[in-house]
Amino acid sequence: MPVKRSVVLFHSILGLRRAEREIADAFEREGASVFLPDLFAGRVAKTYEDGFRAKDEIGDALILERAERALEDAPADAVLAGISFGAFLVGRVWKNRPHMPGALLISGVAPWMKPPRCGLPVSAHIARPDPFDDESFFTQWAAAAENAALQLHRYDNAGHYFLDRDLPDYDAAAAALCMKRSVEFVLGLP
Repeated sequence: MPVKRSVVLFHSILGLRRAEREIADAFEREGASVFLPDLFAGRVAKTYEDGFRAKDEIGDALILERAERALEDAPADAVLAGISFGAFLVGRVWKNRPHMPGALLISGVAPWMKPPRCGLPVSAHIARPDPFDDESFFTQWAAAAENAALQLHRYDNAGHYFLDRDLPDYDAAAAALCMKRSVEFVLGLP
């Protein structure tokens, strides 16, 4: 099957785990090519607290350097995708990807470029409520999209990282709907 689209998927604060590989597999079954950089160099965490501790020990500068290095191997027109902390990382690098056709943000959002690229398709998938940010944060974030083509999907009563079957956050129905929407979004980009 010919490759339809390339995706760079940044993992969550928990490190590169089975959940990210399952997400990548879903895209690859549809013919996409997925780059799955390991920004924590093999470190994984079982809790968010342990993940943030690992991030702090590794350091933001090294994590960002690893993310940027991973992008060097990806096509200029690859979709940037991130999960939770990985979504935040998308916001750190997307200004340097002018040919990126869109961004996929799961369980987190990215700081907008200033100004957001006009017409940039962004698909965000967030639990409601989300334990890390209150509703006003997401309302303000969506309002700041300005001319970006934002699709904001909310998943009521799902846990923060509701796609990860190894976490108490997991919600099978929300995960299935999110993946359906995400694959359609990525493969439908021009």
